[in-house]
Amino acid sequence: MTETNIEMTKPEDSAITSFEDLNIEYKILTALKDMGFEEPSPIQKGAIPLALAGEDIIGQAQTGTGKTAAFGIPIVQSLDEKDRHVQALVMSPTRELCIQVAEEIGKIGRTKRIRVLPVYGGQPIERQIRNLRGGVQVVIGTPGRLLDHLHRGTIKLDHVKFLVLDEADEMLDMGFIEDIETIIKQVPVDRQTMLFSATMPRPILSISKKYMRAPKLVAIHKEIVTAPTIAQYYYETRDKVDGLCRILDTTDDFKMIIFCRTKKGVDELVIALATRGYQAEGLHGDLSQSQRDRVMKKFRQNEVDILVATDVAARGLDIDNITHVVNFDVPQDPESYVHRIGRTGRAGNTGVSITFITPREFRQLKLIERTIKTKIIRGVLPTDENVLERQREQIISKMQSVLEQDNFHDYLPIVEALEKDYEISDIAAAALKFMQEGNKALETPESKSDLPDALSNTGARPGMVRLFINVGRSAKVTIRDIIQTISIEAEIPPRSIGRISMYDKFSFVEVPAESAEKVIGVMHRNTIRGYRVNMEPARARE
Repeated sequence: MTETNIEMTKPEDSAITSFEDLNIEYKILTALKDMGFEEPSPIQKGAIPLALAGEDIIGQAQTGTGKTAAFGIPIVQSLDEKDRHVQALVMSPTRELCIQVAEEIGKIGRTKRIRVLPVYGGQPIERQIRNLRGGVQVVIGTPGRLLDHLHRGTIKLDHVKFLVLDEADEMLDMGFIEDIETIIKQVPVDRQTMLFSATMPRPILSISKKYMRAPKLVAIHKEIVTAPTIAQYYYETRDKVDGLCRILDTTDDFKMIIFCRTKKGVDELVIALATRGYQAEGLHGDLSQSQRDRVMKKFRQNEVDILVATDVAARGLDIDNITHVVNFDVPQDPESYVHRIGRTGRAGNTGVSITFITPREFRQLKLIERTIKTKIIRGVLPTDENVLERQREQIISKMQSVLEQDNFHDYLPIVEALEKDYEISDIAAAALKFMQEGNKALETPESKSDLPDALSNTGARPGMVRLFINVGRSAKVTIRDIIQTISIEAEIPPRSIGRISMYDKFSFVEVPAESAEKVIGVMHRNTIRGYRVNMEPARARE
């Protein structure tokens, strides 16, 4: 089979508008609703009907376009729930992707009680073996760890009906091609095969020719888009709700739309804002038309200044004087980003867009930035002192009103009990802090979230994380190359990068703990002097 033998489908021409249109069974539809899915993405519209019909598929689409559900939904629907053998095998390039895919397929298969297991290096293999013995129907694994299980005889592939190669071009770049072919040869030939890749280099097409049966190509190509002239900022934080509240507390006279990826996310954020004293209304696909009209009326008439919405629900909104657009969840592609932020800065007015990211989402933000050819400025979140300074007059006014109403006497016994051990001024300040911050005021430095487990014990010096890189002296890479690339891509000062140890085939580099997740995220699939980089937490020295 050559490239021209691949039949191409055009999902964009489809009349599919909902998951119900895809002939998905009720149990899975229920799970998708619980996950907050509203509308299938283009890759899902094109791939799911073909997969349910038993066709082999080549899916070409970028990361973040919904590929996991595109193969996960057909797999879950077609599995035999009573058969405890491994019926589906998904190969992924990295441990992080294995975990993400396993979590999503697990959620899709929750109502059918499908058992899913990720297997990858860096986790004790004995734990994986115990889980496999209990019966697993879907295995997601890196090629290296899968081969290890096959050699031990702890994974049997003779009952596999579905084989998926996820991020196939990335596995090729990482040198897994021989391992992949070794594994494929142990899977029954009468299986259904699905291959997903952002690009289609010759080796990928060669695999499709050797191991797939008349595959159908579903290709999703995004056009390059240009962002409007809007002030664009991003804020990096582990607690997006806290970051959003800091922005709200230090911004005057705003009319804001906040975008979340799912309906569940919209509802959770509206509740989180309400508990912190902000008035916001939610807009998503589960609302009736009357509810939708009520929300929009309140927003248009300035009864509320914050609208939290999903992309689908916000389609067709035509509202003037939007001052801020907030991406609470990073958009899944650059086109969505431009569409979202274009709702502000209209009719000659200025507008502000704000995107909140976790360290792991930095790579997705850089992809958007490169595609729209616009620099998104890194912002610094207001400090507690900044927030308090802006709120000082408002707090004083509120306290004066409470004191003048003279109806706080039920709380005096609490003050009298505390003043035996504390100064009155300290008690009042603590009460104000609790009023403003809620339960967050009760957190101690020890109670705040530490580094993820994979980053907490890498053998680095205190305050640093030691990372493994799969390039070394043989690639003619220098210490300066490593420092320069990490500094530019992760936007951290070169002097903050610590000790670097170079060997022939690999290297170790220490980076600040607070930047470690971002460095891993942005360097993933990046290059140093033309060599593809695989970066992951190092194992602690014995």
